[in-house]
Amino acid sequence: MQVVRLAHETDFDGWRQAARDLRARGVAPEAALWTVDGDNSLFRPADADLEEVAGSPPKPGPGATFSVPKAFVDLAGRAILHRSDERFALLYRLLWRLQDQPHLLRIASDPDVARAHDFASAVGRAAHKMKAFVRFRCAFDDQGEAYVAWFEPAHRVVAATAPFFARRYANQRFSILTPDLCVHWDRCDLTVTPGADPADAPREDALEDFWRTYYASIFNPARLKPKAMQREMPKMYWRNLPEAGLIPQLIAGAEARTTDMVRQAPSQPSRRVVKAALRNSRDAPYDGMAPTSLEEIAAGVDHCRRCDLWRDSTQGVTGEGPPRARLMFVGEQPGDQEDLAGRPFVGPAGQVFDRALEDAGVLRAETYVTNAVKHFKHELRGKRRIHQTPNPGEVAACRWWLDGERRLVRPRVIVMLGATAALAVTGKATPIAKTRGQALQLPDQAQGVVTYHPSYLLRVPDEAAKAAAYAMFVEDLRLAWKLAA
Repeated sequence: MQVVRLAHETDFDGWRQAARDLRARGVAPEAALWTVDGDNSLFRPADADLEEVAGSPPKPGPGATFSVPKAFVDLAGRAILHRSDERFALLYRLLWRLQDQPHLLRIASDPDVARAHDFASAVGRAAHKMKAFVRFRCAFDDQGEAYVAWFEPAHRVVAATAPFFARRYANQRFSILTPDLCVHWDRCDLTVTPGADPADAPREDALEDFWRTYYASIFNPARLKPKAMQREMPKMYWRNLPEAGLIPQLIAGAEARTTDMVRQAPSQPSRRVVKAALRNSRDAPYDGMAPTSLEEIAAGVDHCRRCDLWRDSTQGVTGEGPPRARLMFVGEQPGDQEDLAGRPFVGPAGQVFDRALEDAGVLRAETYVTNAVKHFKHELRGKRRIHQTPNPGEVAACRWWLDGERRLVRPRVIVMLGATAALAVTGKATPIAKTRGQALQLPDQAQGVVTYHPSYLLRVPDEAAKAAAYAMFVEDLRLAWKLAA
């Protein structure tokens, strides 16, 4: 039995070097024991012959010239941040198997591959939660004002996620304290110090009243889903969130507030916007009459008569999201539930989409989500409305509105979900399998990423193939989010 002692819990470079040395020696996974320096809790067989590996020179063996795909290095770099004690051994086992199975990572049903992806997904979710739930409090030291936050991440993502905060709050000094380690930003450099205690964090400050006011203002009682809310904002994070104290009373009063909302008359767009929408809905050329706001686009789509799809649909469905989102998603068209709700991606495909966004660490609230075609194209079969793919003429007719959304939102990255979306964005047929997983340069200086439509993932019959397609879909979303950062 050979023991590898790593410098710390997230010592990826140390693991990588030791794994390379072990592989060169031909040391099988079951003959390697992984631990962290100073960890005396590791179970060791009493009669095992233990040999320290770290620091000893590699002895060339059958695997001396062995190489691995970049996808494995990326996967290992994320999975190693997981808190599971088996992560080092799992990754070395995958490394060992890759010599005889170079395409192993494509077998999504393999237990080791699935476990590693589960680790990486959990780490991605933990990083996402850190970005969403860190709450800074104002403090003062000899250099003046600074902001300090206490956070308890599910996995060891603090150092990997800290650059996000440095970019977002580049002009203010801050510290994020966690039990694992602490990161500090002085407007120039990020530094890391050992973990802290909750008592080291400052107490409540005046800004927390603003947080509570903001949260109460955006709370929509008509869309209350406590289980979904707790899935997105687990209770383990509540004790560090000032707004969490409002949740019980907001839930308790949701039904009464919803009743009051239903009794009130719906708000109407301004007369100017409606007139512009009616003018822009004619079949004449649109030169010089481009919409100047997303509100005009929403009103215009409802009155659009450029093709006949409006006749059988309930309403036009435009995009939703921040008016200056860095990342835009373009789907094909509204589905049955989207047509009824008037919002994009709320049906079965939308549920797959939301789950993939979470697994990829993408915040849907910070993205703009829309469709290439704004009305639901379908045929009736009994009482069911069955989806039909829009034809190129319908896509071209609706491109006026999509171009308007692109011009107003000005995203850095546009993700095309499926072939219809790719046709609408690029103006030409685009093979998904050949172009996914890479960045494309679009004429308006935005970058494009082509990937599968979430509804395709629902139609894949084979479970292994479905899991593999879903994993690729998540990787594409992760790439787009990274490009948009």
